[in-house]
Amino acid sequence: MGQKIHPTGFRIGISKDWVSKWYSDPKQYANMMLEDRKIREYLKEKYESAGLKEVIIERSVNEINITVRVSKPGLVIGRGGSGVEEVEKELKKITKSKIKLTAEEVKVPEIEAQLVADYIYRQLKRRHPYRKVALSAANSAIERGAKGIKIRLSGLLSGGNSISRSEVISKGSVPSQTLRANIDYAQVHAQMIFGTIGIKVWIYKGETDTN
Repeated sequence: MGQKIHPTGFRIGISKDWVSKWYSDPKQYANMMLEDRKIREYLKEKYESAGLKEVIIERSVNEINITVRVSKPGLVIGRGGSGVEEVEKELKKITKSKIKLTAEEVKVPEIEAQLVADYIYRQLKRRHPYRKVALSAANSAIERGAKGIKIRLSGLLSGGNSISRSEVISKGSVPSQTLRANIDYAQVHAQMIFGTIGIKVWIYKGETDTN
């Protein structure tokens, strides 16, 4: 049997950083972790159209600093900052802490695994051919500077009358066992009428200096 490990968790503290940055009393840990999850779920739904890559949460004693990395920060900020204020009010219903929301722009969305996976998901929902969509995404990533990309699609790829299978599209190299390799990873489940298609994306951006 294969021994699988999460590409991001494997590199935490070496070439990857935490997306939740805080420390708590053991008695409060579960509540704070649940708050984090609710915040992420809300922001993921809210900023789906803004191209959300990740949500970084930093906590101090009575304040939560939230950074959302998106490809379209204008949709987050809104006119005169009204979008941020509205979301901060909604987040105060989840937590009692003071909320500060910041948007950061993702410069090259074509080499961000989460955004590539979301793109493939949207195209599959529109019934576009899966192989053509995956090849297009892989070629775009390589053209925009990625060292390598691997896309795995699993499920009833050809519709409800087909047999479940996996297909891998790969370009360049993806050294999954190298700790210093900066590999961006994302996993998305596409709920289709005939079943679920799993989408996994690995993007190799080069080596990180760990010294």
